[in-house]
Amino acid sequence: MFKAGFVNIVGNPNVGKSTLMNQLVGERISIATFKAQTTRHRIMGIVNTDNCQIVFSDTPGVLKPNYKMQEYMLQFSESALADADILLYVTDVVEDPEKNRDFLTEVSKLTIPVLLLINKIDETDQKTLGDLVERWHHLLPNAEILPISAQNKFGTDLLMKRIKELLPESPAYFDQDQLTDKPAKFFVSEIIREKILRYYSKEIPYSVEVVVERFKEDDQLIRINAVIYVERDSQKGIIIGHQGRALKKVSTEARKSLETFFGKKIFLELFVKVDKDWRNNDRELTHFGYNPE
Repeated sequence: MFKAGFVNIVGNPNVGKSTLMNQLVGERISIATFKAQTTRHRIMGIVNTDNCQIVFSDTPGVLKPNYKMQEYMLQFSESALADADILLYVTDVVEDPEKNRDFLTEVSKLTIPVLLLINKIDETDQKTLGDLVERWHHLLPNAEILPISAQNKFGTDLLMKRIKELLPESPAYFDQDQLTDKPAKFFVSEIIREKILRYYSKEIPYSVEVVVERFKEDDQLIRINAVIYVERDSQKGIIIGHQGRALKKVSTEARKSLETFFGKKIFLELFVKVDKDWRNNDRELTHFGYNPE
């Protein structure tokens, strides 16, 4: 008997969805930083065993949109409710369970298995955790509640065992050697964007989009040209930094991570361009891959 299914991960920003995804898939598929809105797309990570295929899907954090890019991000999260065989709803020990009640209401209507994961349990005590479990049980009475710590791999083995039990009988959806649905260029842009999230503060990381314009691979080397798009001239100056030092740091750190990711030497060139107000431009958002259609 072979099992296969889509296991979609949803929840509010910054609760550890991408960290969990990476632990379950066993590869660094989703970038994970301490800043909210790190994940902007649905990203699949595929786990293959002899008798099952689990297609995990990481989604952007659920939030009330302030501009069109966030509207598209919310559509990615909502679409995860429609095509899941199993839903992992991730929360943590500090967020208010009542946050984004509209989305929770949609989750409560689902007839598929819902596993409610209370993450970061190493940051609380037993009594607080017990109270949280009670509150969540009241909000999502049909969900199965599992306390975990994705960062410390606590409870993730039990979670994986439960997912395998709940998977429907089905043939595989993807080839056995496929790890994700995204092309190599996607991970290049994500890794560069991760460095920007780490090294710049305030609004800068959220005004940035990265597009890979050249990806040429041979046996020894991958040559990559990528453009960092910002919304304003002032942001371009900040990204480049005094005498180009800030951009050079991003380039160096991204190159190191890319060499680890691809297992090859990387030649990386980064450019910075201004694309005014791209986060509210439907045409640009579609060009950057945000249109879920």
